[in-house]
Amino acid sequence: MKRELLMGNEAIALGAFEAGVEVVAAYPGTPSTEIPETAARFAKQYGAYVEFSTNEKVALEVGIGASWAGKRALVTMKHVGVNVAADSLMTLAYTGVNGGFVLVSADEPDCHSSQNEQDNRIFARFANIPCLDPSSPQESRDMTIFAYDLSEKYSVPVILRPTTRVCHGRGDVELGEINIQKREGKFSKDFSRYVTVPSHARILHKKLLEKMDKITEYIEQSNLNYVIPGKGKTGVIVIGASFNYLMESLQILNTKLPILKIGVSQPLTKNTVLSFIKDLEKVIIIEELEPVIENDVKIIIAENQLNLKVYGKNLFPRTGEFSTDLVTEILSKFLRINITKEQSKCVPVPVRMPLLCAGCPHRSTYYAIKKVTRGKAIFPSDIGCYTLGYSRPLQTVDTCIAMGSSFGVACGFAKTVKEPIVATLGDSTFFHAGIPPLINAKYNNSKIVAVILDNLTTAMTGHQPHPGTQLTAMGESASPVSIEKLISGMDIPVEVVDAYNVKSIEEALKRALESETVYAIISRGPCVLLKGLEKKPVYKVDVTKCRSCKACIKLSGCPALEFKDGHSYVNPTLCTGCGLCAYICPVEAIYK
Repeated sequence: MKRELLMGNEAIALGAFEAGVEVVAAYPGTPSTEIPETAARFAKQYGAYVEFSTNEKVALEVGIGASWAGKRALVTMKHVGVNVAADSLMTLAYTGVNGGFVLVSADEPDCHSSQNEQDNRIFARFANIPCLDPSSPQESRDMTIFAYDLSEKYSVPVILRPTTRVCHGRGDVELGEINIQKREGKFSKDFSRYVTVPSHARILHKKLLEKMDKITEYIEQSNLNYVIPGKGKTGVIVIGASFNYLMESLQILNTKLPILKIGVSQPLTKNTVLSFIKDLEKVIIIEELEPVIENDVKIIIAENQLNLKVYGKNLFPRTGEFSTDLVTEILSKFLRINITKEQSKCVPVPVRMPLLCAGCPHRSTYYAIKKVTRGKAIFPSDIGCYTLGYSRPLQTVDTCIAMGSSFGVACGFAKTVKEPIVATLGDSTFFHAGIPPLINAKYNNSKIVAVILDNLTTAMTGHQPHPGTQLTAMGESASPVSIEKLISGMDIPVEVVDAYNVKSIEEALKRALESETVYAIISRGPCVLLKGLEKKPVYKVDVTKCRSCKACIKLSGCPALEFKDGHSYVNPTLCTGCGLCAYICPVEAIYK
């Protein structure tokens, strides 16, 4: 064994290789992205295959094919990605797997970079498949390995559900030997199993439920759910990252309580829970988001006619991330332990508002959209860096629901309102889920302006490649798919404009708004954070010309622009030389 300081996501990737994974498929999404990135770094060394798939459903199906051929597969995504993959996942639970199959659903309490806080423990129950909940980088590695053995033993997909603090937290991790097994890929046909027509599916459903009963017994015998002894008749049941907050809180409170640490939330081992709670008078349940374990415990109490009070969501919030401070504050009141402010409060993290980067190609596009429409249009948008266009001064994002939804929502608006519709989404999002709604707009003659903000990468999650780029996840050359050719193939008018040429964007928008049918504009310019970009000269302000009107600041919102000493000022350490401020300035006081 060797020890390394690892992020939870890195531990999952290396744990998968220890377990013999040969195929990794993913769609990048915070907080999961470092898993496939880590796997891609080591893939050639270990003889494995890693890809960034077009979307989460495709990634899941790539993993399914590999598993059915006998290979161990890892599929990773963020929690909302499981919504996209659910159609195939629900049926995969019926057919089962051959090679071990682990789906990482990286959940995000407090939705730091997500549109919701959904709790995918509920998804695991919906699909009737196991769900493991690590609380540390070490458990992330250990549970990954356990998940593969469980998956193959019972021919079932397994969800590994780390949350943001586990994914991005770091710790010492004990690692074993890499064990890529190099199994022969072979698929044995079985219509009654793999072809889920109704007559087959009904039988497979019953078999799945029987599997879950056996899995419950197997989990009972594992050490993933364990008890930490303590004093008194008040016990705590805790799951996931909250375990760390609890242990720190009990140190601060200088008290010991009996603890049942849950590592497997689905299926919950009722005998373990019953054994823990039967002699208690009170039980506190600490779990982020939904009262999944709490509801189970209440059922166990009712079924066994126990006289026991349960405290869960009547103490702890149902939204947001927990913290040591939160758990300490709640437990100190509940246990009536006085603590000082110094004991209870960590150092607060300064709040920083999210902004488009200085020189971001989306800023000039949004500026042009607002100028041409005078803000008198409806602006459906999507998931990506460009969602930040909702904020002042741009205010050209009115809606954001899910990947690809901007074009679909735009079609609905086009049939119900009189205002012009200018919808925006990014290049990676276009490939992910933007093509079907654009086809819908063409087919149903929806008059919308569809703007693809093409910054040549999947920028929001850290510059992963996508089908429009020239690289694969493993760094190999790829033949990019042309967005404009795809759209032309739909017989939709399409223009490609330079995202830094504001005038050309404005002219294209005018033509698009005059069109009687759907019209597409691809505003193309590389993300300013991409490596290898040629550095442009920065801009300066001629203070003798500046009228202190602040038009450059008010209209662009660029973080490189400041106002001091009575005039606008370009911060040279932030400026990337995009030139939008110079274009905006009414007196030409800003120069290169």
